Amino acid sequence: MPFLLTAARRGRMPGHDRRSPGPDPRPRRWRFWAVAYALLMLLTGTNLPTPLYRGYAVRFGFSPLVVTLIFAVYAAVLIPSLLVAGPLSDAVGRRAVLLPAVALAALGSLVFALAEGTAWLFAARMLQGAALGAASGPLTAALAELEPGGDRRRAALVATVASAGGLGLGPVVAGLLAQYAPAPHVLPFAVELVLLAPAWAAIATLPAKRSGARWVPRRPQIPAAMRTVFATSGTASFLAFAVIGLFLTLVPPYVAELSGSGNLLLGGAAVALMLACSTLAQLAGYGRPARRLESAGLPLLATGLVLLAVAGTVSSLPLLLVATVIAGSGQGLVFLGGLTAVNQAAPPGRHADVLSSFYVVLYLGVGVPVVGVGFLATAVGLLVAVRYFAAVTAGLCLMLLLVLARARR
Repeated sequence: MPFLLTAARRGRMPGHDRRSPGPDPRPRRWRFWAVAYALLMLLTGTNLPTPLYRGYAVRFGFSPLVVTLIFAVYAAVLIPSLLVAGPLSDAVGRRAVLLPAVALAALGSLVFALAEGTAWLFAARMLQGAALGAASGPLTAALAELEPGGDRRRAALVATVASAGGLGLGPVVAGLLAQYAPAPHVLPFAVELVLLAPAWAAIATLPAKRSGARWVPRRPQIPAAMRTVFATSGTASFLAFAVIGLFLTLVPPYVAELSGSGNLLLGGAAVALMLACSTLAQLAGYGRPARRLESAGLPLLATGLVLLAVAGTVSSLPLLLVATVIAGSGQGLVFLGGLTAVNQAAPPGRHADVLSSFYVVLYLGVGVPVVGVGFLATAVGLLVAVRYFAAVTAGLCLMLLLVLARARR
């Protein structure tokens, strides 16, 4: 068996002539990294507004609740887009779905750049949600299909690193340009439009493969053989992405309250630090069993959340940074473990469909809990609202950890 696996990864099987050159792997390798770049750029663009919401709130006159609603409408559009695009790309091919998705992302950036009121922000986020929803499942499935050695674990790592990298790069780029360059609410999106052009060109080179299967829109449906894996990994990833949603919407003003500084780069950098730690944790966890990654990540995530709440109570910016590092590391391990488990369990004919359902769970985690935090922040203040969120989510992380421990025994 080890010989068969090694031979398959090298592109040859027993009985084949070892001297035959076989197909050139370079186009496949180039396309693999081009798809990863496209995923990185799409996620970068959708997170450019993170450090800018405070400026929009002053400019257009809205509350923290409206910020979370703008973020939530993105998830509300993204989820049906995921459900339609995943099975559609399995039937008609990745390229036919991904090219319109990149065009929608570019249109969303353009609407942000031209925004003249709160309604423009809602419209731009809806376009971005539709774009990322259409692209997430097909891009992740394409990475698994194009990985030169057929290694789905490595494809999952690249997908999670590109996702976390885009989530972190967007706030840093926007914060840097908004703080130190002209046209703070235009230039970040102009840069994104330029960076999306190579992504669109790279996707245009993907083969136009059709499976021949008939596409039928359907509700999320997980194959029976992997439902237990999907339930536990999906719950863990929901909690991990609820923390992402908090950082992308309310942590920048939370940092501003603790630091007393209005520097836009500082809030964006806190978000980026969390996601950089997530990426590093995923790199460190590469190759380890999925359940072990989740079991290591959940207590870290809970610890980081507790420290985040304490940082607000004692008004300590250094403690908040420590909490950010720990929570980011836990988030990365939980996400990598969840995506690896689902990626390995998904049957080939339902790969993008299953991954799209998994992303539905992730974006429900991003969009739903943070709206509750927004309501609380309006009623009792931001610091208290974050404290409640941290306590509840940390408790759920520890409960899930006990479930995983019992399942392993």
